[in-house]
Amino acid sequence: MNNCQGNSSWCSDVNKDEFSRICSIQSNATNSQDGAKEFCKSLMKLSHACENDNASLSLKDVANIFDILPGETNENKNKTAEIVTKYLETVQNVAYEVALSLPPGNKSSIKKDLLVIQTLTLEGDCDKNNSLFKMEAANETMNFDCILITEKDSKGAAVFISYASIGSIINERFVSKEDLTTDEDEKEIKDFHLNSKVVSGTIGYKMTSFLSIPVSFTFQHIQMKRENEKSFCVYWRNTTWSTQGCEVISSNDSQTECSCSHLSSFAILLATTTLKEDFVLTMITYVGLGLSLLCLFLAALVFLLCRAIQNISTFLHLQLSLCLFLANLLFLIGIEQTQPKIVCSIIAGGFHYLYLAAFIWMFLEGLYLFLTVRNLKVSNFTSASQFKKKFMYSFGYGIPAVIVAVSAGINPQGYGRDNICWLKMEGFIWSFLGPVFVIILINLSFYLTTLWILRDRLSSLNKEVSTIQNSRTLTFKALAQLFILGCSWSLGFFLNHSIPEPVQSIIAYTFTIINSLQGVYIFLVHCVLSRQVQEEFKKRFKRVKKRTETDIYVLSTSTGHSKMSWGK
Repeated sequence: MNNCQGNSSWCSDVNKDEFSRICSIQSNATNSQDGAKEFCKSLMKLSHACENDNASLSLKDVANIFDILPGETNENKNKTAEIVTKYLETVQNVAYEVALSLPPGNKSSIKKDLLVIQTLTLEGDCDKNNSLFKMEAANETMNFDCILITEKDSKGAAVFISYASIGSIINERFVSKEDLTTDEDEKEIKDFHLNSKVVSGTIGYKMTSFLSIPVSFTFQHIQMKRENEKSFCVYWRNTTWSTQGCEVISSNDSQTECSCSHLSSFAILLATTTLKEDFVLTMITYVGLGLSLLCLFLAALVFLLCRAIQNISTFLHLQLSLCLFLANLLFLIGIEQTQPKIVCSIIAGGFHYLYLAAFIWMFLEGLYLFLTVRNLKVSNFTSASQFKKKFMYSFGYGIPAVIVAVSAGINPQGYGRDNICWLKMEGFIWSFLGPVFVIILINLSFYLTTLWILRDRLSSLNKEVSTIQNSRTLTFKALAQLFILGCSWSLGFFLNHSIPEPVQSIIAYTFTIINSLQGVYIFLVHCVLSRQVQEEFKKRFKRVKKRTETDIYVLSTSTGHSKMSWGK
């Protein structure tokens, strides 16, 4: 190897390689079981290329030289790390020097079984209107600004390499918690494993440890990420994986995008995480749901037993209360029953059905109010007498059943997460949020139209003021109910790690308080503050009081007669 001649910097590096002392021994050793033998074979090929071609390698030659997977050493981790580190650095340096020798504007790529290399060569100033470049190797991508490559009147290159199997060598054995930057709210991180191919990126005429403009990488996951797993963007730092200088931009089940302020070899590391439980939020949830269950039960009794208020509107309130009561009860009993999976899926399907049914009954309330106000001349809201209970039952409970059945048929794995029994977020959650948003928009248009009609009627018809006032009050209550029961769900979209503190905590507390006290709202507005309910209870109280007084009078009278008779 010392006979290698050439002016190229990578060819000169071969002379200085610290493995050159042992390569002649390792390449001839028949019993060698570690990665040194394979690595030295690559260096020997490179040496011969230097001797024969005077360093005029093509990208295909580079791929052929390094299309050898270093084997895992049986001696220790440090030796494995040393061999792989030198392998990665040599592949990058040689490919980069080859890219520099290519004509400006050239974009080349070569694909082999164990690695894919793509290069880009530029010279001169960047086009400010089109300075962003994207390179792709084996479905992994690298995005960068060409300012990082070129300087005025200078030539530079970018190299992006994807390794098919090297991640199986420098795997989770080379992970240390001390080298990972984690969030403060994470209690435990364990079960590390690489979940992407290893890639290398080299940019710029001069190699620097810090980039003025970060480079982004997009990795495809080897296995789908689970709910309780977190992605880490890591780079290979000689003997271990580290997150220093890299951060996750976005991540879903199938891919993760990273941003890094330096260049090296990168991969995606997945870890199972356990989040710290917010005791205050948990208490708010369970206390709020407990109060809601009590209030919904009392509201259902009022709607069933108070004959004075029994009409179509009360019937709709009753069905809504029943759906929310069952949903809250199921939440308290089964939201964390993640094992066995089939039970968790059934519980998630129950949530899906009950919450959809609640929103369908809210839609019927909005439709009923709209039809009622359209014809105020008909007394006792008989303009909405077209509502038939059979029709409402089939619509209110049938439509959610159809949506759940279709969703389960299309994606049965969409029910049940790893940590809670609810719908999976990626795509499938829209089988719930889609109908909810449609219902919210339709009801909002119903209520705004109703208020507009009432405004006109109130200014033109004095003789119907009481009826209009009642309708307007009912509409305001329904509109408030729409925001309390419906729009509060939109806050759930903002409950993610991209929202900084303390905004995230404020959203979490607001979402929890509003959603856990929905039953309390229904009982207060439709029962406690209802004038008809108050009058009905006053009448009943008077009847009970009068009956009690009568019983006392009869009892006292009969007692007096008994004493007189006894005296006689």
